[in-house]
Amino acid sequence: MKDLTLEQKVRLLTGEDFWSLYAEPAIGLRKIVVSDGPAGVRGNNWDERDRSANIPSPTALAASWDRALVERLGRLLAAEARRKNVDVLLAPTVNLHRSPLGGRHFEAFSEDPLLSAELGAAYVRGVQSGGVGATVKHFVANDSETDRMSVDVTVDDRALREVYLAPFERIVREGVWAVMAAYNQVAGVTMTESPLLRSILQEEWGFDGVVMSDWFATRSTVAAANAALDLAMPGPDSPWGAALVAAVRAGEVPEAVIDDKVERLLRLASRVGALAGSAGSAIPPAPAVEIAALSREAAARGMVLVRNDGLLPLPPVRRLAVIGPNALHARTMGGGSASVSPTYTVTPLAGLAAALGDSVEIVSAEGCFPSEKLDPVPLEQIVDPADGTPGLRVRFLSASGAVLAEEHRESGRLTYLGSFAGADAAQVTAIELSARFTAAVAGEHALGAAGVGPFRLTVDGHDVLDQVIDPPGPDLVEAMMNPGQAVTAVRLAAGQTVDVVLTHSLPPGNTFPGAMLRLVAAAPRRTEDDELSYAESLAASADAVVVAVGTNEEVESEGYDRANLALPGRQDELVRRVLAANPRTVVVVNSGAPVVLPSAPAVLLTWFPGMEAGHALADVLLGVAEPGGRLPTTWPAAETDVPVYSTRPVDGGLTYAESIHVGHRGWLRSGASPAWWFGHGLGYTTWSYETVSVAGDGVSVQVRNTGPRAGREVVQVYASRPGSAVDRPVRWLAGFAVASAGPGETVTVEVSLPARAFEHWDAGGWAREEGSFTLHVGRSVVDTPLEVEWPGLKSGE
Repeated sequence: MKDLTLEQKVRLLTGEDFWSLYAEPAIGLRKIVVSDGPAGVRGNNWDERDRSANIPSPTALAASWDRALVERLGRLLAAEARRKNVDVLLAPTVNLHRSPLGGRHFEAFSEDPLLSAELGAAYVRGVQSGGVGATVKHFVANDSETDRMSVDVTVDDRALREVYLAPFERIVREGVWAVMAAYNQVAGVTMTESPLLRSILQEEWGFDGVVMSDWFATRSTVAAANAALDLAMPGPDSPWGAALVAAVRAGEVPEAVIDDKVERLLRLASRVGALAGSAGSAIPPAPAVEIAALSREAAARGMVLVRNDGLLPLPPVRRLAVIGPNALHARTMGGGSASVSPTYTVTPLAGLAAALGDSVEIVSAEGCFPSEKLDPVPLEQIVDPADGTPGLRVRFLSASGAVLAEEHRESGRLTYLGSFAGADAAQVTAIELSARFTAAVAGEHALGAAGVGPFRLTVDGHDVLDQVIDPPGPDLVEAMMNPGQAVTAVRLAAGQTVDVVLTHSLPPGNTFPGAMLRLVAAAPRRTEDDELSYAESLAASADAVVVAVGTNEEVESEGYDRANLALPGRQDELVRRVLAANPRTVVVVNSGAPVVLPSAPAVLLTWFPGMEAGHALADVLLGVAEPGGRLPTTWPAAETDVPVYSTRPVDGGLTYAESIHVGHRGWLRSGASPAWWFGHGLGYTTWSYETVSVAGDGVSVQVRNTGPRAGREVVQVYASRPGSAVDRPVRWLAGFAVASAGPGETVTVEVSLPARAFEHWDAGGWAREEGSFTLHVGRSVVDTPLEVEWPGLKSGE
């Protein structure tokens, strides 16, 4: 580093482009590549040309309560990262489920700081054991999406320390290699300039890694540099560069501060093998069969059976109805930077059909249409007019109509961030998509565009659409994940082929190579009323019904919060009508976060379960696998009962008035009853909690499998302190462990309890009351058949 000029050093502190950092041959530093996560490793391209293993979303992982499983998945992601030449994964997200309306709820683990900390640490261990850097994010209090770029969060010191910083502290002290600073403000200071970066991360916790900004979150030169931000992303443009060099020359930023940032960056480079002489990782790509098996296991392990009146496992049937918008479509992940292009996806319908084979007649229906928006045009209906292969042709045009670059694509959904296929972004004024579209059936087909800005659509050379689509909201990611659409009807005969050209004009003076556009289409279909009636008739004719409902990336995404907790569209009506037609109905809820839904005799929550969704669901429904999940977040019965609901800032600010009483803590304090409590989940066997005793730094719990088959139990330990002089939750999670046992078998489970579980933040430091605490041991925060006293501090200690 001593051989580098100031300009060379400062150059290293801003990305070279959207996803990579500058190389510096003078010191043997190669380019470092970063990539979004956490449900897969996207790589440099956000499209179908670079497909990714899509593991279950973090809420599904947290529902497993299984550190070892999450660590295995982290190592799988490290192998995926190396396959894609990625050095640093931008995950995990350990912000909390403060409100169920949080748009990014699915991407964070839990409402509880301890559960989030333990599983986040396991995720990081797995990733970094493969020589790939993990990036814990978003530091801190970025727990909702509304006005996330500017919202000023007010949170008291105790809640900040005990709740929101707790997962970060656990993961940083264990040795994470990178931390991402959030967009929001805390106490009036934007996080990329926050004194917490230096005072807490570096000085108190001893963090020796890199603090990078969230993308475009660096708002200043001097304040951000002096606040211990190390890396401004993305590049090459940022408030740093020449401005930071000038600030150092002017004495506004000490050069020693720059040297510290470069030293941290080089330490990261050494850890990931990007610096000459560093070993790096030789972790090989994971075999496809291994990826599939682990993804399937993890998906099933996270599924939570919240109610079962004897319907599951499904008994042998001759005719099974599989109904619902989320039965015929695999909703495997939420929207935003957490999304990837999966290698493949298995729908619930396909998974059940594969498992049951020809021995069972399966009938299916979508049941209702919860979204008014169309999906991208199906690949099987389009060919590239240039070469006749499945897909479409994309051309990047200049103002004169000259073709600056072109490429073949195999998806009607296109996202460009950082590159227009090598074309000079300043010269590109339009993007043109062309395809030969063949109608599968006769009738009025819907064709159109999704995106932001001017779109023109022609069919066989005739203009059928010319419209400007407005952005849905102020956030860039909202425009990418939930764009507006412009659609027209085109009457076609079955088998008729037409030439379709969609042209998207870019704003004048565009210099950043970024755009999102979709060619969308839909075939003629029943009216929704007819579809609901058809689903009813199928349900009535079947021996049993699986109805799969839920959300999608339009509802749950980075960039915006949810408007409410209702199932989109007429899905409630679908569930009620199917149940009325056939009470032998299992309701499968495919969402990343809680929804309010009608009562049903059997309810299984699958979260966003990743690419093996259908196979894992079939395993659980048929009893091949245990529904191993327990709720990582409290599931409300009614929106009006939720203790912390709104995510909407008032006058630019969002006050965490509930302090430490988040999630189940808030529910217990309010006296309201949710549909299902934090920690709840049923299996296919029963358990008896026999004894508990204090043992060293934890407790020893004996549990007995009293049911007819092997099973898995999550032993949960909660603490309480009746009569405390300190404001405390009614109960709070102090520890947990997973147990497995055969029928009739008794096992002993050791649950370690961290000292911090019994401490509170007081006047700038950690404190502990004298006297004992009560420990409650059981299956959820309210189902705790065993109790034991935990010895506390004695006077004078």
